[in-house]
Amino acid sequence: MTEQAAISITSTRTLEIAGASFIADLSGALFWDAQRLLVVSDLHLEKGSSFAARGVLLPPYDTVATLSRLAVVIARHDPRIVIALGDSFHDRSAHERLSIEDRGAMASLQTGRDWIWISGNHDPALPRDLGGTVADEVAIGPIIFRHEPTGAHGEIAGHLHPKARVTARGRSMERRCFASDGMRAVMPAFGAYAGGLSIRDEAFARVFGARSFTAHLLGDRRVHAIAASRCC
Repeated sequence: MTEQAAISITSTRTLEIAGASFIADLSGALFWDAQRLLVVSDLHLEKGSSFAARGVLLPPYDTVATLSRLAVVIARHDPRIVIALGDSFHDRSAHERLSIEDRGAMASLQTGRDWIWISGNHDPALPRDLGGTVADEVAIGPIIFRHEPTGAHGEIAGHLHPKARVTARGRSMERRCFASDGMRAVMPAFGAYAGGLSIRDEAFARVFGARSFTAHLLGDRRVHAIAASRCC
């Protein structure tokens, strides 16, 4: 496999999904400029404290880190609407463990914009005191936003935490990625402690059919578009 065959590096970061144009932000967010709409997925807030409660000690800074990264993306795009595509909280009681400071940071991010929490499998019963609104899914124009992908046309989903590995110049690189075939997309996990699932997993074949989609890897400075069939 040659480097030229494996990787297409572009200075643009646009994903076409069901006829709508999205900017693929290097943070793992999508921005729909025509709607001034920002989408993030799988924040998994308070994952650190969830693990600590089970005796697995992780540094308790994941929520601060995730919200800080989200603040940067929101400042960059100034969205009118923000959609969090489910698993925003790592478990059903994670919101109760948010610090006063983190609640304040979240409220600040929501100020002046519509905020929609999509229910996920980790947080199926989101409370109504988080600000914004709660929904199972949201349809806007040709696009439907939901947590778990079904493979439907126009769908943008999360849940699977896609990551991809490619080898070039004798080096192997594994990064979070957007997975898309132009008709639907699965977003990378945004959370600081969220893991990833290889796009070679059968779960992605069920969404896209075989490996007929592209992995858009989040590089250090730009997005690397790689045919899924060429990923290691």
